[in-house]
Amino acid sequence: MREIFVEGATLPEAYHKAISELYYKGEITECPDYNQKQKESSMTIFVENPLKEPVISRLFIGGFEELEQYRQEVLDGILDFRIGHGWSYTYHSRIAEQLPFIYEELARNPYSRRAVVDIRDWKADTRKGNDSPACLQHMQFFIRDNKLHLKVMMRSNDAPEATFMNMFAFIMLQKRIADDLKLEMGTYTHRANSFHCYEKDFRLIEGYIKGIEGGSDITFDYEDFFKDLMEESRPNIDKKVEQVRENIKE
Repeated sequence: MREIFVEGATLPEAYHKAISELYYKGEITECPDYNQKQKESSMTIFVENPLKEPVISRLFIGGFEELEQYRQEVLDGILDFRIGHGWSYTYHSRIAEQLPFIYEELARNPYSRRAVVDIRDWKADTRKGNDSPACLQHMQFFIRDNKLHLKVMMRSNDAPEATFMNMFAFIMLQKRIADDLKLEMGTYTHRANSFHCYEKDFRLIEGYIKGIEGGSDITFDYEDFFKDLMEESRPNIDKKVEQVRENIKE
């Protein structure tokens, strides 16, 4: 199984390199759980400065509202109420309960190698009939040179449909913790043991490659543009979340 490493100064630069490497070097394998083939590799994506502009890639499913909703899901748990109602967990539910330890451990020893959040729950994720075990496995936080670095490991990651939104949300979590600890932001490393594109999305990733190689601007600045759009979408997100809550009550 091919191992690939890419790096970039910014989030979009690194992400676009990963998409290109998968497209050109990924191997076609079977994916019987979803009755199709996939293009796959193991991928490590290193981002030198995750908050350096431009932060936003245009190459992901959705737009500013979807990205803001996902950010809120991961950081604030806006859909945690769905646990027990079709969902067995959320990333937020598994991360949030472990964050006090992260703060305590990094305060105890700023050079700690123990500041790990485990998202995989082996009992729940291997239970018979569970068809959606957590893709995110663990996160590890390091303080080096007065900067907070984050390293993430995914067992599986849908390259064109999920990876960018995952990375963005995890970087926003990294920033929140760095701000709380009064630290500068460090690097971000995103490891996917199976970095893949399903056969149904082969044309989608071809379109991504055309965008990457076409010479046109396929990024947005976050602070001066996209962030405002995301914030403006919050009332609509609140309405959608409340509708989901009401549907559950019915």
